[in-house]
Amino acid sequence: MTRRDDILAGLAAKRAAGRAIIGAGAGTGISAKFLYKGGADLIFIYNSGRFRMQGLSSWVGHLPFGDANAIVMEMGEREVMPVVPDANVIAGVCGFDPTRRMSHFLPKVVEAGFAGVINYPTVAVIDGRMRADLEAGGLGFDKEVEMIRIACGLGLVTTAYVCTPDEAVAMIGAGVDMIVAHMGLTVGGAIGAQHAMAMDEAAKGVAAIAAASRKARSDVFVVAHGGPIAGPADAEKLFKLVEVDGFVGASSMERLPIEEPLRANTHAFTQLRTR
Repeated sequence: MTRRDDILAGLAAKRAAGRAIIGAGAGTGISAKFLYKGGADLIFIYNSGRFRMQGLSSWVGHLPFGDANAIVMEMGEREVMPVVPDANVIAGVCGFDPTRRMSHFLPKVVEAGFAGVINYPTVAVIDGRMRADLEAGGLGFDKEVEMIRIACGLGLVTTAYVCTPDEAVAMIGAGVDMIVAHMGLTVGGAIGAQHAMAMDEAAKGVAAIAAASRKARSDVFVVAHGGPIAGPADAEKLFKLVEVDGFVGASSMERLPIEEPLRANTHAFTQLRTR
């Protein structure tokens, strides 16, 4: 079996056993180390992870504050994979990057040791006039679909963020292994979304994506991400409302769990009195 075959077989076994598949975004090596120790099946590296762990909104990863693909390569090779060499690390690849040929860039992702890719940053989360202008300017979702198609041919595990059923079907046509139903910026904490859809609305969105995905290919993995799904209890609530295979989190995995404990621990130190 190839590495990809082995990873997918492990995910399929979890699904068959009724256990949630869990992916976790890591913005630092220490995060990756303990996400892996906690049992995450896949460790995702996004350029937004670096910004998020600097105390900035994840949206910064979609804005022109650094080379997204270069940041992910550096994080993977120098910060994450050296401390979790046995983990299945997934690279967030900006497939619509106009300065790179994916046919030349993706082999470097393989050479670096990544197990797979996900389309991030993604235009899927952008709507309205800006989305229309990006699509018209040759910087659209079709570039991300083509990136996934090339990655499949290189033997990488392929995962894809989508926001609509049509985007899911397009990714499945390219051969993607896992659909990640994106419900928006994660709520909560100091820099999370302040206005997000309700859980019932998110469940309907995930269900629509899941139904379209399974109609296109019955064995595709479908997991959820973002919006009101900010912690284990939220994920459990979602799993009771819609049939999905698991959850991929980033802020919910490494930012929200540390914000209050860091504050509380520091506050406890400040209350001490010297002799």
